Amino acid sequence: MRCPMPVIELARHLGDVEVGQVVGVVAHDVAARVDVPAWCRMRDQEYVGEDTADDGAPRYLVRRLS
Repeated sequence: MRCPMPVIELARHLGDVEVGQVVGVVAHDVAARVDVPAWCRMRDQEYVGEDTADDGAPRYLVRRLS
């Protein structure tokens, strides 16, 4: 996904997981490395970090806090 879609999709799907669970956002756009943690700070969610999806794409992990 290209910016701004990663954070839009994150906001849209955060409610799909229970509080305390982690959701992953797969994005090829390098801006997501900055945008996802910034979104977490603005929305009081926990940015857990980055790993790699099965296809090798970067995946940004967010823990739902509320």
